[in-house]
Amino acid sequence: MIRLGSLGGYAFSGPRLLGGWTPPARPGVYAILYRPRPGSEQYAVIYVGHADDLSAEGLPFRHRRSPCWARRAGSRWQVHVAHLEVPGGNRPHREQITHELVAVYRPFCNEQQFDHTWRDEWIGGPPGAAPPERAAE
Repeated sequence: MIRLGSLGGYAFSGPRLLGGWTPPARPGVYAILYRPRPGSEQYAVIYVGHADDLSAEGLPFRHRRSPCWARRAGSRWQVHVAHLEVPGGNRPHREQITHELVAVYRPFCNEQQFDHTWRDEWIGGPPGAAPPERAAE
């Protein structure tokens, strides 16, 4: 088991070598990892995705981003995977988890990145604060 997310909020199964993994025919979130220092127990997240059916996602090496994973890890045999089955989680929930993990880890092989920041105007700012001024449009 590996914990990923803000404050290690999600308990993923794995990591295990991607080349020997058979994805389950179930929905889930997956993280592609590698060891930046060979022999180390630390992993770096290089891709995060989700699927309605993990077995149809093209894993291990038919996924369109798999060449990026192998380049980043040094070879396809140094790429690892961890996955999370979200009990009762539907597609929007899996997308939210994926976006959070992309914002936290900024994975090299994800084409789309997300910010993990809050702005005061999104939540109304601190109590008693005046509303922010808007720039002229």
